[in-house]
Amino acid sequence: MSQPKSRNHQQGNFLFADLIDQLNPKHPLLRLANQIDWSIFDDEFSPLYSHLGKPSKHIHLMVGLSILKHMENLSDEVLVQRWVQDPYYQAFTGEAEFQWLSPVIRRA
Repeated sequence: MSQPKSRNHQQGNFLFADLIDQLNPKHPLLRLANQIDWSIFDDEFSPLYSHLGKPSKHIHLMVGLSILKHMENLSDEVLVQRWVQDPYYQAFTGEAEFQWLSPVIRRA
């Protein structure tokens, strides 16, 4: 796996509003996401990534999916289905724009 590219959340898309700007900031998942220091996971897991092979998924995505799976007691299949349908799940896992494809299928 290769080192994930850092996301530039400062750069917006002039065609679409950022996902986070379209959601209720008081939603429990967004409030939780704001309380988590995601950089801790980046610091701890980055050394485990390789520069060889297929590009890896972002650490924020993988940790966020794991948290959602265990919080909601979901199977992998249900988790991925909900992630595609729920913009709050996507925002919790660090997406800046709404995604239509599964995080497992789409490219990094």
